[in-house]
Amino acid sequence: MAVRDEPVTAPRQGQGRVAAGALALAAIGLLIGGAFFGLGQEALTAWRSALAAFDPYLLRVARFTLWQAALSTLLSVAPAILVARALARHPRFFGRGLILQLFAVPLALPAIVAALGVLALYGRAGYFAPLFSALSEERWPGIYGLSGILVAHVFFNLPLSARLFLAALENVPADQWRLSAQLGMGVFSSFRFIEWPVLRAALPGVAGLVFMLCATSFTIVLTLGGGPRATTLEVAIYQALRFDFDPARAISLTLVQVALTGLIVLALGRLGAVMTGDASLPVAPRRTLFLGRGERGVNAAVIVLALVFVAGPMAATVAAGLQADLGRLAGENAVLSATLTSLVLSALAALLCLLLSVSLVMARRALELARAAPIPGLLERMSDTGATMVLIVPPIVIGAGWFILLRHFGDVFAFAPVMVVTVNAVMAMPFAIRAVRPAYDAASARHEKLCAALGISGWNRLRLVDWPALRKPAAMAFAFAMALSLGDLGVIALFGSDRVQTLPYLLLQRMASYRTADAAGIALFLGLLCLGLMFAATRWGKGRG
Repeated sequence: MAVRDEPVTAPRQGQGRVAAGALALAAIGLLIGGAFFGLGQEALTAWRSALAAFDPYLLRVARFTLWQAALSTLLSVAPAILVARALARHPRFFGRGLILQLFAVPLALPAIVAALGVLALYGRAGYFAPLFSALSEERWPGIYGLSGILVAHVFFNLPLSARLFLAALENVPADQWRLSAQLGMGVFSSFRFIEWPVLRAALPGVAGLVFMLCATSFTIVLTLGGGPRATTLEVAIYQALRFDFDPARAISLTLVQVALTGLIVLALGRLGAVMTGDASLPVAPRRTLFLGRGERGVNAAVIVLALVFVAGPMAATVAAGLQADLGRLAGENAVLSATLTSLVLSALAALLCLLLSVSLVMARRALELARAAPIPGLLERMSDTGATMVLIVPPIVIGAGWFILLRHFGDVFAFAPVMVVTVNAVMAMPFAIRAVRPAYDAASARHEKLCAALGISGWNRLRLVDWPALRKPAAMAFAFAMALSLGDLGVIALFGSDRVQTLPYLLLQRMASYRTADAAGIALFLGLLCLGLMFAATRWGKGRG
């Protein structure tokens, strides 16, 4: 039994958990290191061509990547401040909870489904096309290009930003609101002295997170970019490998993309941004606000406009999907095969993600308890932050590296299942760790001494002590990781073929062949699957272990 200054966990008891964490880190290192090895090997072989690829085209693509991300961030964050403030000023009204739930839907919706919803609403043959044509007195050309990218990015990131700002505002102490009421503060005084300081503190982190999401956006730009003038670095990497098969240019683009993403992640870390994009909300505080009729009207207009903007693409996706021949699609072999492939690969990715995440969480806790020095060691720090570092390397970059490497070993498209499972599993780990770690650390704090005294370790400890506490968070993490993998297009866009097709890949193919009705039906089905998984994750996350 531990006494005074001795570590609570005996060294032998923690060895198994530390070994599991080390294996998880080795697996992550192998995945990322293998990608960079493939890129480096190709760069050494064709270094002249790689250097020559640093040309005006690459500069133009990098400039557009930053430009569209900056515009998307501005158009998402600025209105989100107004929306969050309006919701915070009205903590109780009919439908408020439904609006907040609706604002969470874009977080669960696959990007390709949202892109199809934007096209169904604002495209050349969209529901608003006749109105736009009448206003411009010429045929509406559609919303491809920068405008389409911006609309889709704002659709995703305005609700996320609003929820993050609202979470900050609803953490303002009730005493401050009570004092403002007693002092008779008006709208502008309340904003200046109470709301703006909170919003200003949250602004850099929220803006940095949105900028990161937009700078690494792949599916939106691929489906709505509309040509070389509206291409980001990730899409250019995909085009260089799948269409041009120019590994040298892909390497140059990848180096710029990794450097850019690394700088953004470092900046986010300094700003204290949550890179996993969690926007959970506290319970709306009960407070009394005396609002004038004019402010009520403005706040209502802001909320309604945001609601219509967010709900529009969703409603368009559902309406377009219901117009498709769903019965024929449900019996089509290609759709059935893609559905089965998607479910199997996403389930395997979620299972691998959960195993790696739990291993890292357990290893970090064991190392923390066994540590004698005040400063964590390298392995403990890697177990704590190793999973979030995968955000520096986007999935398309990992896929590009392995695509170049695996072509020396045979048909690269034969490796599609392995690549989809491993890359999607690792990319979902930051979310899974955030779900699992609090429960495991709390259970360890309660039971660590007892397990050490009774000698309970290994499988028996996992089965009898840890798993009861981890069951609900693990189920939530599994469903969340499965939903992310199910709707992902990044890796399968590189490795997909007629032999291995997922639902997002099949949807992209139907869009490319102008079979818009079939694409709408598949998008509806895919969106419902992902929303169902996210709903299950939310329900399990609210439950108690």
